[in-house]
Amino acid sequence: MLGAGLISLWDTIFSRLSIMLIIGNLLAALAVVVSYALTIYMWLIIARAILSWVNPDPYNPIVRFLYNVTEPVLHQVRSRLPVNFGGIDVSPIIVFLVIIFLQKFVVGSLSGMAASLLSK
Repeated sequence: MLGAGLISLWDTIFSRLSIMLIIGNLLAALAVVVSYALTIYMWLIIARAILSWVNPDPYNPIVRFLYNVTEPVLHQVRSRLPVNFGGIDVSPIIVFLVIIFLQKFVVGSLSGMAASLLSK
């Protein structure tokens, strides 16, 4: 009787630990993927800002890709800015600040939750 109870207890503890391990690793991987995605999007915003200083060919596939990927977010920021800064587009700076916030808050929170789950 005692042996069956210990086996049942061991299976319960092992299954909880393995579930916590899986969830912890999932959160850690999700934190890395979100961090990479935000970093890549930041570099796309930088490329878009640099291209805005020159007169690129609008039919170039790279220019079209950059425009199609970044314009929806930049347009949302531009439509919500109450001020015009004399023709200077500050929406990339606002998007940068949001990306930095998301990297610190969301990625940091996911990493912290993963670390707390994996340390148990």
